[in-house]
Amino acid sequence: PPARITLNLLLNSNLPMYFWQLNTRSSKIQRTHSSHAKMISLKNQSFLLQILALYSPLIHGFNVILAGGTGELGRALSASLAKDGHDVTVLCRNAFLAAAPARVSSDFGWLGRSFLEKNPGIKLRDWDGGDLLDIVGQDWLGWQDDTLSKADAVVNLVGGYTQQREMAQERIVRESLRVNPMALQITVGPKDEELKIITPGAYAAKVARLKHCEDLVSVNCGSYECIRIEANRIDDSCERIKKAIYDRLG
Repeated sequence: PPARITLNLLLNSNLPMYFWQLNTRSSKIQRTHSSHAKMISLKNQSFLLQILALYSPLIHGFNVILAGGTGELGRALSASLAKDGHDVTVLCRNAFLAAAPARVSSDFGWLGRSFLEKNPGIKLRDWDGGDLLDIVGQDWLGWQDDTLSKADAVVNLVGGYTQQREMAQERIVRESLRVNPMALQITVGPKDEELKIITPGAYAAKVARLKHCEDLVSVNCGSYECIRIEANRIDDSCERIKKAIYDRLG
């Protein structure tokens, strides 16, 4: 049989159209958004429904890991992915503070308890951020096996343009190659010309760091995307990242 059969079903009038993709070799059905899936029509609709009933326990979305996902872009992207039915894990320096009812410190990322309650598909996980000398989370050990080993896509949204960004990317790539080399790696950064506006000073060094992060994934990873976004265009940036995920994994 063909490796994949795409099933087109309207779930209900209040939800967008999705394609349920049956991989006949792995016996898994995976959901992808209609705007990023290629439809293969099947004549026998009853047969199609029988397939879905047979494999319904195996239906699942993508497992997406967001490193540095507690910023404005991470908040919007994680919510959008969870709304589409995917499992999202946000790697953060301190999950306890990130999930607090109110923001405790501007030094740490924050999503908040109410946000997480509204989006049950989003989980938080402490990690070392690539810097073993600056660990602030209490449960960071084993984050690689808990998250990267199950990932379909890993998106690096780590902010700042210091050496910390490079260390975080190196850590993600190194550990992904160890536990899950087939995962899609996506690194996200601003356009070079916008760096002077976003973060004045040391322009050449910051451009070089962004390039180094992109080189880390392009040289070492078989499946990757390097995305440059425009500042303050959160919705457009989310759609570009989601499109990269759906196009590559759909």
